[in-house]
Amino acid sequence: EREFHTLPIQSVMDTKIGSVDAAAEATANGVVGCPPANPCCPVAPAAPTTVGPADATLGRHIARRLVQAGALDVFSVPGDFNLTLLDHLIAEPGLRLVGCCNELNAGYAADGYARARGVGACVVTFTVGGLSVLNAIAGAYSENLPVICIVGGPNSNDYGTNRILHHTIGLSDFSQELRCFQTVTCFQAVVNNLEDAHELIDTAISTALKESKPVYISIGCNLPGIPHPTFSREPVPFFLSPRISNQMGLEAAVEATAQFLNKAVKPVLVGGPKIRVAKAGKAFVELADACGYPIAVMPSAKGLVPEHHPRFIGTYWGAVSTAFCAEIVESADAYLFAGPIFNDYSSVGYSLLLKKEKAIVVQPERVVVANGPAFGCILMKDFLQALAKRLNVNTTAYENYRRIFVPEGQPLECQPKEPLRVNVFFKHIQKMLSEKTAVIAETGDSWFNCQKLKLPDGCGYEFQMQYGSIGWSVGATLGYAQAAKDKRVIACIGDGSFQVTAQDVSTMLRSGQNSIIFLINNGGYTIEVEIHDGPYNVIKNWNYTGFVDAIHNGEGNCWTTKASTISLYNHSGIEPEELKEAIEKVMGPKKDCLCFIEVIAHKDDTSKELLEWGSRVSAANSRPPNPQ
Repeated sequence: EREFHTLPIQSVMDTKIGSVDAAAEATANGVVGCPPANPCCPVAPAAPTTVGPADATLGRHIARRLVQAGALDVFSVPGDFNLTLLDHLIAEPGLRLVGCCNELNAGYAADGYARARGVGACVVTFTVGGLSVLNAIAGAYSENLPVICIVGGPNSNDYGTNRILHHTIGLSDFSQELRCFQTVTCFQAVVNNLEDAHELIDTAISTALKESKPVYISIGCNLPGIPHPTFSREPVPFFLSPRISNQMGLEAAVEATAQFLNKAVKPVLVGGPKIRVAKAGKAFVELADACGYPIAVMPSAKGLVPEHHPRFIGTYWGAVSTAFCAEIVESADAYLFAGPIFNDYSSVGYSLLLKKEKAIVVQPERVVVANGPAFGCILMKDFLQALAKRLNVNTTAYENYRRIFVPEGQPLECQPKEPLRVNVFFKHIQKMLSEKTAVIAETGDSWFNCQKLKLPDGCGYEFQMQYGSIGWSVGATLGYAQAAKDKRVIACIGDGSFQVTAQDVSTMLRSGQNSIIFLINNGGYTIEVEIHDGPYNVIKNWNYTGFVDAIHNGEGNCWTTKASTISLYNHSGIEPEELKEAIEKVMGPKKDCLCFIEVIAHKDDTSKELLEWGSRVSAANSRPPNPQ
């Protein structure tokens, strides 16, 4: 279940952070950082040590807290305000410092790491680093990911003075960075004295884990190495308060929902992206098993619901849904949406054919039944488990689906000297997937092509639909691969997105990763072309394999190749030999290498879903102002 790879705190339990015992217990019961569902990266127990006065420092305290929380890799860019802190992070056993090429990618890497491991962390310098990483932190906020963003701040003596510091906008007020982070983090801590440093740091980290949102911690540059009595002993364990459902409200919500659904003729279940933050994936499957309804997922929930489930019918995405899925969902007389987000992208320009009076919307802590009652203080996991015991079995909608279902066709065979087509390319990607792989899809046409992949049991899947920041996937691939050592990441990245964040392929090489990057070179921002075309959507073409070879520079394991538009062919003339041979190599003799394959496609070669989606989003964007 993917949510167990991403959220470190279970809804009802006592979670200890701060003791050696807590770190050891995490391996057994999964309550800190990385649960047992992800055995590749258990939280390593910190070795008991005798803490002397010289070791009782803020820097050591925050380093141990990160290890205990599960952030065993910290993505960083050095700057003069954070160098002393970095020294303490390097000195902490079990903590690895991963140096990135820029702060934006460090933030994206922490995002990807949090998706695989449950919590991520990055360290940057004051303002110039903080405002650079801000975009990545905003993306993590939109995706409900606990990312701990640590900034090396000014010397504590400079607060409250009229001094003007470098790395600022030239004012003696140092709060600009803090104010920027206030809207994209759930807690902000400015540590400029040692008296309350212990409390602020512990509160920030625990809040990130409880809220599953990023936090901001600024550490004065002169403080990490100074001993203080608050850090003089092994940190006292503390507990994250468990969240529990209002029992009376839970019973009332289940009663109202069961009456509503049991009266329906052909109800369906649809999983949404907030299943992750609610840690309700198993509960959702339990409900599906009990009731017999067909199950679909919203596009941003792909990977949260097992696609091998016998009644899984695909992705519900309005006009660009999996074939026959939208027809079943939109013709149902009742639908339960678990953790949905209805925005302009997921609703295909607000064109979904859904009716509120037929919908039960279950959010992480709230249930709304059609146009009727709403119930708060109810955990999604508890609600779905209780509802599973109250619903009558009803397979009518699934039987309807089976009647109308027609197996999908295969892409047309490639003819000799015909350019490589994107649909043929993704047919080969499908064959690469297993429980030992994870797919990362960049914003663009890869959204739509990867959405059509059928995920085997255990195969990971990540993309950033809510925020949709192009270039996210390069850093996210770095972070995810660093966390999920048992999986090989397959990243599908467009050329325009790659140009935004390409530098940290270098960090992947330094870290010894063996991810597979498919660079889809179609000459520009194809997703923007389908929304609104113009000359600004055409980009300068790079020699992408040459670029990666230059980064490689003979250090580390790297292999690059191109799958050309005019390919070599095998005897039958059916498959592009270049692509086929490249995939055979990356899955065989190059399995331990970072592999980079440039796939050259025609600029107009897109999925049919993007064509439909782009026109509808364009229509939504171009609506005239309402009359005043």
